[in-house]
Amino acid sequence: MAKTAEGKPEKAEKAGKADKPGKGDKAHGEPAPKEEPGPPPEPPRMLVSYQSRIRPELMQARGIDNVNAAPRLRKIVISMGVGAARENKALVDTAAADLTQITGQKAAVRRAKKAVSNFKIREDMPIGCVVTLRGYRMWEFLDRLVSVVIPRIKDFRGLRRAGFDGRGNYSMGLPDQTVFPEIDLDKIKHFQGMNIAIVTTAGSDEVGLELLERLGMPFRKPGEKDDRTEGGKR
Repeated sequence: MAKTAEGKPEKAEKAGKADKPGKGDKAHGEPAPKEEPGPPPEPPRMLVSYQSRIRPELMQARGIDNVNAAPRLRKIVISMGVGAARENKALVDTAAADLTQITGQKAAVRRAKKAVSNFKIREDMPIGCVVTLRGYRMWEFLDRLVSVVIPRIKDFRGLRRAGFDGRGNYSMGLPDQTVFPEIDLDKIKHFQGMNIAIVTTAGSDEVGLELLERLGMPFRKPGEKDDRTEGGKR
C-alpha cells in the first residue's frame, strides 16, 4: 500500500464506488410511485338528510340562528351485560364477536371492578362488552336501526317515551341480537339482549324527542299505554 510523505497509508477507494449506480438507476429499480388516495367515502344518507332537511327545520321551529347550536347526535353506545358469564366465560367473547359484527367496530370487554359475593362475581371478571359509535358509523347504525332492525321486532307497539334521561338522551333495549340481519341464526350459541343509548346535544327531553322523531324513531303516541317491552315480551 502506498504511503504519504508523513508515513501514513493512503485510504484506498472502495471498489466499485465510482461505478455505483444512482438511486434512480434502472439497474436497482426505480422507486415505486406513491398510491394516490382514493375518493372519500360517501356520507350516510341519514346524515345527508339531517344536514339538508332536518336541521334547518329544527332551527326554524326552535328559533335557532347558529347552525352549531342546532341539536344533533353526539354518540351511540351499545352495551351487552352478559350475566351468564359467571358460569361460562366464553359467552363474553361470543357476545363481543356478535356486537362487533353488528356495529362494524371492535367491541371492548368490560370487567367487574369489585367482587360481589351475592351475585357470584369476582373482581376483574369479564361481565359484558360495549361499543361507542361516532361519526359515519353512528349515522349508519341509526339508519339500520330505524329502517331494518325495529321493523323486525315481534309485536312492536312503538318505543317508550319514558326512556329519556332529562337531558335529551334516549335509552332503549332490544331482547336479543337476532333482530339484526348481520347475525346468522344457525350460528347463535347464546341469545343476548342489549341496551342502546343515543346521546344528543338537545339539552331537554322535549327537544331530544323532536330530534329523534324527525330522524324516524317510531315512538308511541302520547298517553298510549302498553305493558310490553320493545321486544314484545311481557
